[in-house]
Amino acid sequence: MQFTVPTFRNRSYELRCDLLLAELTQLWIKIGIRVKMHDDEIIVSDEVVRELIASQFPEWSREPIVRITDGGTVNGIFRIGERWAARFPLRPGDPDMKLHALEEEALANAEFTRHSPFPSPVPIAIGKPGAGYPLPWSIQTWLPGTVSIKAKSGASEDFARDLAALVTALRQAHTGARRFTGGGRGGDLRDHDEWVETCIRECATMFDAHRLEVMWDYFRALPRTSPDVMTHGDLTSLNILVNHGRLAGVLDCGGFGPADPALDVIAGWHLLDNEARAVFRAEMQSDELEWERSKAWAFEQALGAVWYYVDSNPVMNAMGHLTLSRIMANH
Repeated sequence: MQFTVPTFRNRSYELRCDLLLAELTQLWIKIGIRVKMHDDEIIVSDEVVRELIASQFPEWSREPIVRITDGGTVNGIFRIGERWAARFPLRPGDPDMKLHALEEEALANAEFTRHSPFPSPVPIAIGKPGAGYPLPWSIQTWLPGTVSIKAKSGASEDFARDLAALVTALRQAHTGARRFTGGGRGGDLRDHDEWVETCIRECATMFDAHRLEVMWDYFRALPRTSPDVMTHGDLTSLNILVNHGRLAGVLDCGGFGPADPALDVIAGWHLLDNEARAVFRAEMQSDELEWERSKAWAFEQALGAVWYYVDSNPVMNAMGHLTLSRIMANH
């Protein structure tokens, strides 16, 4: 099957995004900005975290507790000493449902660990709601390394091969009777039409809206021919740890489950420059359809990050710009 791919190239824009990403990441971390990312976001204060840990896990009450400001959007992360981390969901909900979700994430994380050639955090305990925080929360092991967004590993061919080894290994896990469910990324691209329309409308002052519409019309029409495989589901530069230029660990593994094989191939667009991305594709042996669908999933994710976090999370915002520039330069 052949595909006609329209071409947009703007290397200088990609380089400017790369520089902006590095500068904003360092600024975010240095001054520790905490701005609400979501209208209904739960504000988790350092004092509340200390009190919850001291009252429920007194064995860690003397450990230093440090907020992690690497741009996460789903959980507030706090490092406990040198070996553990506490994760506090940022969106409200029914406590019983949140508890069930944390238990399901722990099971998925354990399955991920069994199949991944690279380490991931291990769930340790689940905390209860308490004064100042209304939901269950979790504790897991701390994994050393630098998130890829700060490690500048995008040009490394060895890093690209590590990413391919990770995705390939995860695909070897059996899906059993499980199939993709839910409304997130990994199913039918056309299910995201309404969201992408919103994103294009919100991005109209930043990009040529017609150009984005043309791209999405192409992406959404890409057929799906391959069955589900097991995927991490969110291989962005915030979820990959690097040490000395090599992949050192994988974060946020609680979504491990069946999905479109192209979904984890988005790592090539989020984490790699052109030359390293070509190595990644060769190692993955991705055909044209899988490669274009991976571009589509990355486009959908990056387009949202560009506008949704424009005032609240400069790391995610700049990451979206960089990924989008890579896609435009290769489309």
